[in-house]
Amino acid sequence: MIDRTPAVETRAARRTSAPGAFAALEHPQYRWLYASNQLFFLAMAAQQVVRSWLAFHLTSSELALGYVSLAVALPMLVTSPLGGALGDRVERRRLILWAQGVVVVSESVMLGLLVSGALEFWHLLSATFLMGCVFPFIMPARQAIVVNIVGKRGLANAMALQMAGINATRVIGPMAGLLIGPFGVEAAYALGVAAYAAAWLLLLPVQRAHPQVVDDRPSIAADIVEGARYLGRHRVVLALLVFGLVPMFLAMPFQTLLVVFAEDVWQWGTTGFGLLSAAAGVGGVVGSGYMARYSERGDRLGLMLKSMLAFGGFLFLFAICPWFVVALPLVLAATACSSIFITVNNAAIQLLIPDRVRSRVSSFLIMSFSLPMLGTLPVAALAEWQGAAVAVATASVLATLAALAYYFASPSLRGVDRSVEDAMDDDAAELPPDSPLQPALVK
Repeated sequence: MIDRTPAVETRAARRTSAPGAFAALEHPQYRWLYASNQLFFLAMAAQQVVRSWLAFHLTSSELALGYVSLAVALPMLVTSPLGGALGDRVERRRLILWAQGVVVVSESVMLGLLVSGALEFWHLLSATFLMGCVFPFIMPARQAIVVNIVGKRGLANAMALQMAGINATRVIGPMAGLLIGPFGVEAAYALGVAAYAAAWLLLLPVQRAHPQVVDDRPSIAADIVEGARYLGRHRVVLALLVFGLVPMFLAMPFQTLLVVFAEDVWQWGTTGFGLLSAAAGVGGVVGSGYMARYSERGDRLGLMLKSMLAFGGFLFLFAICPWFVVALPLVLAATACSSIFITVNNAAIQLLIPDRVRSRVSSFLIMSFSLPMLGTLPVAALAEWQGAAVAVATASVLATLAALAYYFASPSLRGVDRSVEDAMDDDAAELPPDSPLQPALVK
């Protein structure tokens, strides 16, 4: 007999009936979305590697890597609120299709310039600027669709699988760097363009996902203000956002400097760059795979703090390591820890927020992509002045100290586990007794 049970019993049942590692993939619609997501991020991973190589070889300057990242990050920050507001008022799949269509056209033009030999550094800046403009229209809507398909009960598993897949693309995508030597940079870039096009096609079978209808809808500007007010009223969500963004701003720019480590620090050239990027991707898969298997564990805050501190420690060791073969497992371990941290942080935020503001709040998560890019410029400047090893070591120490300081300074953050459990209990109480998302509780 199914019964409504108290919150404590609901939580106990949820922990004893945790879903399998691939539970979210039982939803056919999620499988299409998942495949589209992975190809999209595969293209991004490939193009990031190829663009870093192009920028460094067109200019012979570490600072050029910072300029490319800045060209993405600034428009991403500006347009994120607009992308989130649109995701809460228009059909989400159509919004993604339009935005990704722009990316396909832009990257095709870049490929034409590269093949014709007309590509210049300012072309790279222009293309990355356009990507920064449209990316905020893609990601909030994609994250909102995940909840529409699997519900909150399956959200943690779905997001862990999504992060595992994204990090798997960071293993495969950097292989584009390995292709540059034998096949040329044109072939590597063409693979990224093909993956972008395939991602667009795979989204077509996904059913339309309309946001919740609200009568007397205010203006888009009012929607943006409402999203900001939501964060102001819900301090736990705001605390999670800040906790996730500040360390990433300081530490994650190390990925852009991998080309400098490979070519200037260890003199392994293009092959070393590809291996370092692939090792970072493998680490991401390991971390996300762990979270897919253990997505229902309740100690979210403890896991976030431990993984963040471990990330900073492994990254520091990587920065000062004098041997390339030892640096590979160190960067793998660092990115595994960062993947665990990001997955737990993002899933906790999605569990706390209601669907009516989901895209708007998710748009603030775009900062987890843009802030590391903004952080690349000062880290790259320090690398040009003192060397990549000093820059990354300094960034890792600052990130660790920032995480600890914020943990002790924020009571809202320290109460996040109770808040998430309460949100999940409230969601279960709203479901009908025979809902497939309702945990099977036997009286």
